[in-house]
Amino acid sequence: MNFFNDLIQILHLSEAATAIFVLSLTIMLGLAFGKINFFGVRFGVAGVMFSGLLLGHFKINFSPELAEFIREFGLMLFVYTIGVEVGPAFFSSLRKEGAKLNLIAFILVSSGALLAFVLAKYFDIPAAAAGGLFSGASTNTPSLAAGQQLLKGLEGITEEMVKMPGLGYAVAYPFGILGVIITFVTVRLFCRVDPSAEAEAYQAVHLKENPQLETVDLKIENSDLDGMRIREILPFRDVIISRVVHEEKVRVALPKTTIHTGDMIRVVGTRPQLEALCFAIGAQTNFEKHSDSSVQMRRMVVTQTELSGKTISELDAPHYGVTITRVRRGELEFPGTGNVKIAFGDILSVVGHEDDLKKFRGVLGDHPKVLDHPHLIPAFVCLALGVLLGSLPLQIPGIPAPLKIGLAGGVLIAALLLSHIGKIGPLVWYLPASGSLMLREIGIALFLACVGLRSGDKMVETFSSGPGLLWLGCGAVITLVPLMLTAFFMRLKMKMNYLSMCGLLAGCYTSPSTLAYANQMAASSAPIVSYAAVYPLVMILRVIAAELLILFLLK
Repeated sequence: MNFFNDLIQILHLSEAATAIFVLSLTIMLGLAFGKINFFGVRFGVAGVMFSGLLLGHFKINFSPELAEFIREFGLMLFVYTIGVEVGPAFFSSLRKEGAKLNLIAFILVSSGALLAFVLAKYFDIPAAAAGGLFSGASTNTPSLAAGQQLLKGLEGITEEMVKMPGLGYAVAYPFGILGVIITFVTVRLFCRVDPSAEAEAYQAVHLKENPQLETVDLKIENSDLDGMRIREILPFRDVIISRVVHEEKVRVALPKTTIHTGDMIRVVGTRPQLEALCFAIGAQTNFEKHSDSSVQMRRMVVTQTELSGKTISELDAPHYGVTITRVRRGELEFPGTGNVKIAFGDILSVVGHEDDLKKFRGVLGDHPKVLDHPHLIPAFVCLALGVLLGSLPLQIPGIPAPLKIGLAGGVLIAALLLSHIGKIGPLVWYLPASGSLMLREIGIALFLACVGLRSGDKMVETFSSGPGLLWLGCGAVITLVPLMLTAFFMRLKMKMNYLSMCGLLAGCYTSPSTLAYANQMAASSAPIVSYAAVYPLVMILRVIAAELLILFLLK
């Protein structure tokens, strides 16, 4: 390994060049290590931590000040992408099932922190190391950063103490991942769970609560409707009439369009609504033979930023002679009813004549390539606001030092709020999926590389002549005990769907690798839904818990 240090000396690399070289080498080796399969488990990007520890042990490093900047900035990029992705749906989820899931997550995080406190007191583990063990046992990197940042602001803290959280994190991290998977497998075997059956059960409940949109053709047989306008015959909010066939001619269905007995209409809505409408209007039919090429359906992307946050009614589509039938946002689809708010990047299904569709296309923008353009100003507005939020001191009686949610916690809260709002003036908080994933992986890789490099010089010493094995055992207990108790309570007492339970536990440990393990058990969205429901709150809870743990142990 001295070869790399010699190479740096021979080439007279500048401080910046040395940092880029060492980081690139660390991340390259770490990602390669993360792809190795250990009994069905891959460490993924977390492998960068271990390559950093290895290179740090051999004194391959760079400026501490530069390392601190890169570490914090990388983590801020990581949590920013998380916040922007889950923010739009996070607050609405709290009004539904998310409140119960987040209460469970709160209990699990609190019990883990309490257990870490008891073990640290009993085995006389240093406060800084205990904070790192807690973060590593829960595979949560922002709480590690918050703990290190807290220590730097306290009096009498040495550089060696600031490194201790990184050591504790590295010792506890591997079992932090394995412990979650062991819990999945234990519950699965003990409760005799069939993941495929759980996926089917979840899908049945999901479809009942969120019925998919369907299309049917109906013939007007109710004479009471003769001569009425479309806006007068729709008693259901979630139903859209897109076309009318009158005297063998297809027309676009607008609110003022008049219908007559014997006409046929094409309707979009959920199955229960369509069945009720069928009962009130007439029998199902099929007017494909009456298809008119002049009436077409086009999918258009909302790329005009000023439309974000407006309702379908405010778009005034009938003024342009067109009807909006569906709104697609990611994996979700809604009927194009007047009260639905649209967002930047939504895909609208629009029915109309070719000329009218072209006019309305100009209103929406419909320039898909715009979605690939980075929105840099909103991103840096969020980062700046996050720094201010994360630096605000929170003075709590009985605690010797003020708490801060840290830079990562501040950016996460800012990203959640701003992406939920969606748009302020010309600023839109939107990230294309590919760009979000790229920023997320780069950010967390930079953070883990810096943590590993700064802690690596003490890693071997910790295991060879220090308390490494004790720390490893304590980390395993902090991981496993709250997990097992919570998992069996959710499954046996609450009768929670097994895949949803796995996603929740992966979210409580903010672990993408264990989420990937849960996802491969069965083809279902259950794990990712519960994971996303608890992830933001857990991230903030773990940051605060890590700081409180260190402060109480120091006290």
